[in-house]
Amino acid sequence: MSVIFMCPAVSDMIFLIFFAEVLMNTKTETSDLKWTIFSHAKPEWEEVSGLDEENNSVRTYQICQTDSSSSHWLRSGFIQRRGASQVYVELRFTMMECSSRSTHHRSCKETFNLYYYQADSNEATATYPPWMENPYTKVDTVAADFLLRKGGERKFNVKTLRLGPLSKRGFYLAFQAQGACMALLSVRVFFKKCPPLVSALSSFPETVPRTLVQEAQGVCVEHAAQQGPRPRPPKLFCGEDGQWVGQPTTSCACLPGFEPTEGHTRCTACPVGQFKSGTEGQCTDCPGFSHAAIRGESVCACRSGYLRAESDTPDTPCTKPPSAPRSISTKINDTTLSLEWNEPLDNGGRTDLGYAVRCSVCRSPKGPCLPCGDSVSYRPEHEGLLGRRVEVWGLLPHTTYTFTIQALNGVSQLSGKDPASDSVNITTSHDVPSLVPVIHKSDSTESSLTLHWSVPAQQHYTILQYQLRYCEKVRASRQHLSSLNQAVLTDLRRATQYEVQVRARTMAGYGSFGPATIFRVKVYIDPFTYEDPNEAVREFAKEIDVSFVKIEEVIGAGEFGEVCRGRLRIPGKKENYVAIKTLKGGYTDKQRRDFLSEASIMGQFQHPNIIHLEGIITASCPVMILTEFMENGALDSFLRLNDSQFTPIQLVGMLRGIASGMKYLAEMSYVHRDLAARNILINSNLVCKVSDFGLSRFLQENSSDPTYTSSLGGKIPIRWTAPEAIAFRKFTSASDVWSYGIVMWEVMSFGERPYWDMSNQDVINAIEQDYRLPPPPDCPTHLHQLMLDCWQKDRSARPRFMDLVSALDKLIRNPASLKIVAQEGAGDLLHMGVTLAGHQRKILSSVQTMTFRNKSTATVTF
Repeated sequence: MSVIFMCPAVSDMIFLIFFAEVLMNTKTETSDLKWTIFSHAKPEWEEVSGLDEENNSVRTYQICQTDSSSSHWLRSGFIQRRGASQVYVELRFTMMECSSRSTHHRSCKETFNLYYYQADSNEATATYPPWMENPYTKVDTVAADFLLRKGGERKFNVKTLRLGPLSKRGFYLAFQAQGACMALLSVRVFFKKCPPLVSALSSFPETVPRTLVQEAQGVCVEHAAQQGPRPRPPKLFCGEDGQWVGQPTTSCACLPGFEPTEGHTRCTACPVGQFKSGTEGQCTDCPGFSHAAIRGESVCACRSGYLRAESDTPDTPCTKPPSAPRSISTKINDTTLSLEWNEPLDNGGRTDLGYAVRCSVCRSPKGPCLPCGDSVSYRPEHEGLLGRRVEVWGLLPHTTYTFTIQALNGVSQLSGKDPASDSVNITTSHDVPSLVPVIHKSDSTESSLTLHWSVPAQQHYTILQYQLRYCEKVRASRQHLSSLNQAVLTDLRRATQYEVQVRARTMAGYGSFGPATIFRVKVYIDPFTYEDPNEAVREFAKEIDVSFVKIEEVIGAGEFGEVCRGRLRIPGKKENYVAIKTLKGGYTDKQRRDFLSEASIMGQFQHPNIIHLEGIITASCPVMILTEFMENGALDSFLRLNDSQFTPIQLVGMLRGIASGMKYLAEMSYVHRDLAARNILINSNLVCKVSDFGLSRFLQENSSDPTYTSSLGGKIPIRWTAPEAIAFRKFTSASDVWSYGIVMWEVMSFGERPYWDMSNQDVINAIEQDYRLPPPPDCPTHLHQLMLDCWQKDRSARPRFMDLVSALDKLIRNPASLKIVAQEGAGDLLHMGVTLAGHQRKILSSVQTMTFRNKSTATVTF
């Protein structure tokens, strides 16, 4: 056999630029390869020794076929893939030009075929697997770029081929000659992988690409950590070619006390005398009056005698308390004292200088001096003073006081020492009025208190004025002056307790404040808490003479009897229309109490978006409740009657009125529990008012109304009710907000039934699985988002009614925002030629109903 192995020129050598792991390299073998050779006739592949370009001994295989009809195969040993899914085979070979051979035959091809066969163990034998293309997988037909010919240049060929994907533990390579004379000089099998990398303070491991790009997870380098509320490990992609792709996705930053160095590959400790408080930036010198004695400090410690307040940032200088105030001056007018002083010589290096006034009373020359406490008052305050002047009232006559002015700043409390101060002694001389001991309440409303008190006893002087000091229990006090022994305090917070004190003033000045009395501003009172329910009716509802009422026509039926329209003519007042609810005959005491309870509730409310109670008739039969008359009736039926007749801004105006009424009820601590469009009344000016405050339907099990379904001993309107109220009867203003979201959907769909024809159980299941009603046709996106906010599963995440009023006001002020329409299904219907909103709604509701009937949902049991 001709020896056709040859050494290449140095210029022909190939240098790899990627990071690779070699699975097999015949050039490094020192003994015979002993690969398997096959042919039906005489085996013609032959293993021979040769020298490579560096004159090292290598094993090669050569073939120069004499029998073109036979199939000549050469198969390698078992090669472990070591986790690689794609491998590369680098072949070095020489091939003789077919025409140069003396025994040239027609079937000589200047190519050979490369195959591979996968296996989980070294299972190949001389006859298995069969020597044919199947079960082998063909990689390619390899052609020579350079052919050897007589007298020609002698070069070898280098081919790199990729094979895969590999899934078993290893594989064999197989070479099939095609008639040419060739030498297989070396075979190198390797796979590419991305080398370990440190970049952007993140360290990534050596990574083998399994796909076109392989995601690699890294870790932050030492003394670095991930930042942000939800940190994720650093990420980088390894390419199929063994090269890292792009830049790392990372939030790694050096910890406080460390700074990035060496191209953001390391975090190095701050040197002595420097610090770094956060994760951003570099180390900086310690601020004034502080030092860092060791490396890696995140905060510089204050030097002796200096301090840092909790609110101070680590980069601010350390400071100290101020020196004492100077030059206190006094001016006394009867029992009113004015104090002024100059600022300290040293403010401690801070700008948050303030002052406090301390008062001690010395009742006898030899006795101890005690704190004044609440017996005196200050204007503006006695603590937290920013100015250098204060007035003091309520001093006792013929009494010696000591007033101490303290200078304070942000580190005074941290010093462990009393604040620097200066003091002055004052002695009073005039008579002042005695205490006002007791205060009484005459009346209270939702936001006011009417109070009165007795004139101080043993009076031998004229009281010129009273001063009231009042405050919420946890808030700063307010003041009110009155020339009489009574006063009305207004603009109070609903359902809140107030502490009130009074003192009198004469020509001699103010006396001391009397003891504090606690009063509560009016809040909604449940009529069922009264021992005698009739007492609640008498307190909150006005009795009307039946002769003042004229019933004209029956307009509907209520829970307890007929609902009529009539006229109310009270002498001296203008006649007006009223709605009249009647209690049908044969009622029980409980039915009468439940019927009148609505009046007891309604009579406590005064708001333009709450139905107004005119009064009740209980002295004759039938018993009646009279309310203002709303010409357009219930909102749901009114909208259905006027389908698509109102603009979005008109609908938003209706919703704003409902939200305003509900905001008022929430502030009154009243929970409606049955907010729905059917319980909203609308007048001729399109003003919407919340109505139906009768809670009886929640208590009656025999109600035949399908809207209300039994749950835990009561009737609940499932489609309008929040999940926690259905499951646990947890009714709050937050559950009313959920119901308001359903009302919004009813209004924007012109009275469509929520959840269409779905059963109540289907509705419960769907809500539990986070289904929410889609936007009605032509519904502005902002409005549907408000609905979704109202339907948050977590009730604490829902908006309050005051938030809803503000949001709707914003939309009304910006009508253009209502032109952004939520499209969910309606757009497709437009393309189909369905242009009327009413037709779109009917089609969409049918589709939604069919969807839920066909959907297999788990039954939720509460």
